[in-house]
Amino acid sequence: MNAATHPQAQYRNYQQSTQRSPHAPSSRRGIGSISGGNQGQSALQQQQAHRDAAQRVMEAAAKTRAKQPTDKNIPEGVEDVIVGDGVKQYRDLREVERRLDAVMMRKRLDLHDIRPQSHDRMRTLRIWISNTAENQPWQGRGLDENAFDFNTGMEGIYKVKIEGRVLEDEDPTVDSDAEDETDKEAKGDGQVEESEDAMDHDGGEESTKKPTVPSKPRQKMSHFFKTIIVEYDRNKNLQPENAGYIEWKKPPVPPNTPNPLAAADFDYLEFERKSDENINCTINLYRDENPERFAVSKELAEIIDVEEATRERVVTGIWEYAHAMHLQQDEEKRLIQCDERLRAVFKQDTIFFPHLTDIIVQHLSPLPPIKLPYTIRVDPEYHAAPSQTIYDILIPAEDTLRTRMLAITRNPAYPATLSQIADLDKQLALIVQAITDSKAKHAFFTSMSKDPKTFVKRWISSQKRDLEIILGEATKGGGEDGLGEEFRRGGKDGVWGTENVRESVGLMVAKR
Repeated sequence: MNAATHPQAQYRNYQQSTQRSPHAPSSRRGIGSISGGNQGQSALQQQQAHRDAAQRVMEAAAKTRAKQPTDKNIPEGVEDVIVGDGVKQYRDLREVERRLDAVMMRKRLDLHDIRPQSHDRMRTLRIWISNTAENQPWQGRGLDENAFDFNTGMEGIYKVKIEGRVLEDEDPTVDSDAEDETDKEAKGDGQVEESEDAMDHDGGEESTKKPTVPSKPRQKMSHFFKTIIVEYDRNKNLQPENAGYIEWKKPPVPPNTPNPLAAADFDYLEFERKSDENINCTINLYRDENPERFAVSKELAEIIDVEEATRERVVTGIWEYAHAMHLQQDEEKRLIQCDERLRAVFKQDTIFFPHLTDIIVQHLSPLPPIKLPYTIRVDPEYHAAPSQTIYDILIPAEDTLRTRMLAITRNPAYPATLSQIADLDKQLALIVQAITDSKAKHAFFTSMSKDPKTFVKRWISSQKRDLEIILGEATKGGGEDGLGEEFRRGGKDGVWGTENVRESVGLMVAKR
């Protein structure tokens, strides 16, 4: 997100004060910088700890699921012992489900290939900055020559207006001064408060001209920023009202909120202060992006060819680089054999791709704020023909696929639906397990009813063999069954000449 001055409206030629100095994040007065290196690393470490905790919870849940029955396939032979074609219909449904899962997986892979391309599309957010002046000395009624006190009895004030519109959504030639009441009003304590009347009238005239049709709401300026800070380029002790900065923070929005809060949904911000002289200031815009973008280290940026990217974009770039340079190992495709460029960045010879999201953390840092310099003019020369300062800012284009996915996943009924499906799957697996047990019982009693003598003899022999194995008393050859005539007979036609015995002997020799 880079700020650039609009070519048709250059920055004012007003001579800046000699007190103006570049800002350093470590020297900011008031709140601390959110782009500091130590604070950024600490935030990333906290995020990593949260991910590790979530991973442990997922592993515990996976172990719990592993103990539950998961087989939903009806065993063979059930259709021969029941009445009707219920088994055939169930298997047809399972086949439809398998095909549906295959289609969904193919679509998911297609979306995964398309989404990285959407991160490279950018839009232009145009920022207009202007100010008015009231009760200035040159605007007063003059002095009373017979009065002892030569004060005019008025304090000079100025009002600064910051407005932003996405050019795709709004005509850039519209005069921003023709707006209705202000959305925000700055009070003397340095906090920006909401003007409810202004929020109600914002865009009201347009809605009266056009019929109401169901359409996607336009994203306003506040949607793109989480914090706006106006810093004065003067000594704090010399600042009027002893206020060194003005700050607006977006209020927290509860999840699954269909409409944004009024305090976080506006197109322009206005604040008022007392002063009768020109003041230089810097407007800092802190981005609010989801997914969040980070500043990529110089070494890694040379590999993936981007300086600002999301985690997903960084991982995809490394994977594409490894695939293009044929760095995947033949035996294990998830292992990447680092070349000289990757080894210089990650300081290791091989990278296990599932661990890549943890490895790149140290190469990502929070993006610095966008800084817009501005001079608040209260002199008569400027206000004789006032003009606006215009900046064009590049912002990521909205990911329509992600928006549609969020519309589904953030639906309050979505978790309940997933839970219901999971419960049905558990019940289905339990029913199939009960059918399997019933089928085994049916086979047991059917075999016993055909030849009870032979069945009981074989069953007792099997139970004896199992008991000998449990007690550790089983002899080589299979106990009672191993003493049979077939185990004593040799030759190619005997038991010891079968293919199974040859494979078993080969495995035993190979282990030794």
